[in-house]
Amino acid sequence: MTTIGIIGAGHIGSQIARKAVELGYDIVISNSRGPETLSGLAAELGPKARAATAAEAAAAGDFAVVTVPLKNYKDIPAEPLAGKIVIDTNNYYWERDGHIPALDNGEAITSGLLQEHLPESKVAKGFNHIGAGQITTDGTPVGTENRRALATASDYPEAAELVTRLYDEFGFDAVNVGLLEESWRVERDRPAYGVRQNAQELKDNLAKAPRTI
Repeated sequence: MTTIGIIGAGHIGSQIARKAVELGYDIVISNSRGPETLSGLAAELGPKARAATAAEAAAAGDFAVVTVPLKNYKDIPAEPLAGKIVIDTNNYYWERDGHIPALDNGEAITSGLLQEHLPESKVAKGFNHIGAGQITTDGTPVGTENRRALATASDYPEAAELVTRLYDEFGFDAVNVGLLEESWRVERDRPAYGVRQNAQELKDNLAKAPRTI
């Protein structure tokens, strides 16, 4: 069975872990404070999960989910993620992360910063525009009328395909935005961000997104 390395055990990371374990995945999860602080979550998740350091989670995962505050993205260990698909859930909150002029001016994107930091990895956007609690509650079987849709983007087709498959397993339709440089369309304060939408509604919202806010 596939092992997912999850770097970041906050709201999004822990919910992805819960759903993934339910689906039969093995999980290695980490945070910035050390694996001993995750004993409760690991116990809740059960025998298919264990807590580790970020480097250990990165090394153990067949692919990884990075879900840390944007201001900490340079702390992600690059070497153990080389050659692997990395799903980036991040959003830019200047109130938390401090102002990043290249993002404020529309000259860069959050996932692009991570891709630059992980030049040998294959970064794909995913799970950034859904409330954490909804990851485990809003999924429905394939073919369900008005099934909720989520977006992904990547410069690597195999990375976007992996996110698409994971979305489907989690109970969501997928909309591929295209290259990673287009992933700003689903970020904070834009029409597709945080709302429940089916695939067509998501496509419409992506199309009308403004580049800068």
